[in-house]
Amino acid sequence: MSLLSESFAYQDIEVDGVRVHCAVGGDGPPLLLLHGYPQTHLIWRRVAPLLATDFTVVLTDLRGYGDSSKPAPTENDVEYSKRAMAADQVGLMRSLGFDRFGVVGHDRGGRVGHRMALDAPEAVQRLAVLDIVPTRHTFEHADTAFGLGYFHWFFLAAGNGIPERLLAAEPDFWIRSRMNSRRHGGAPFDPAAVDEYVRCFSDPAAIAASCADYRAAAGIDLVHDRADAGRLLACPLLVLWGEHSFVGNTYAVLDVWREYAAEVNGRALPADHYLPEEQPELVAEAVREFFRPT
Repeated sequence: MSLLSESFAYQDIEVDGVRVHCAVGGDGPPLLLLHGYPQTHLIWRRVAPLLATDFTVVLTDLRGYGDSSKPAPTENDVEYSKRAMAADQVGLMRSLGFDRFGVVGHDRGGRVGHRMALDAPEAVQRLAVLDIVPTRHTFEHADTAFGLGYFHWFFLAAGNGIPERLLAAEPDFWIRSRMNSRRHGGAPFDPAAVDEYVRCFSDPAAIAASCADYRAAAGIDLVHDRADAGRLLACPLLVLWGEHSFVGNTYAVLDVWREYAAEVNGRALPADHYLPEEQPELVAEAVREFFRPT
């Protein structure tokens, strides 16, 4: 039995040799929802049905995650650059008949959405990012607090197969410990959804891909981001973050994003990092208000 509402239909679409697993439901303007680490599209399982009354909602597994393809990483981890991951999603939406659409991304999905809005401004009508500040900003302002709070950024980016081998030994422990340490009130995690995250992550190819995702963030993504330094997003940007999250407690979030986008609005929600799971109704309300046609 699917954990997602039966009103959503699953399909696999090939985009330039990468199979993208997705679910589509609802009616109205197209809205693409992107998950973060270490989840799959199911992080949106409580949000998507609420949005489907107003939008055609597309939920996907990013390459390397869930039941999408997991290309083997090569030199410089170009397969997991946010540019490559964003191109998958643009191609997917075009295959579904949507040349222009809204994008909502949590965590890694927000970084993919940020790159997508830079690389394909003709496609991204509006963008919402959840509980992140830009990758370039995080690395350029890294300090002890960041190193401790986001230690996994550095652990997962380590080379020589170290994180891959260690994570393969205890994937269940890793997923549950990461998630349980970054929530604060709100709705509890759905045990069945967490079991799905563990199932998907337990694939050695998924572990390798997710490590490549983080290595790319510290490598080729920074090359791309620095090349675009000073270039503002052309589309309107909504930023939501958890008032109890590391992001919310560390950065002046809107001020940071105003250095990267011309039109920025947003607010904190009563949660930690996993906003779509902790506060699905509030997330759906904010997204609906931002993306509703005027």
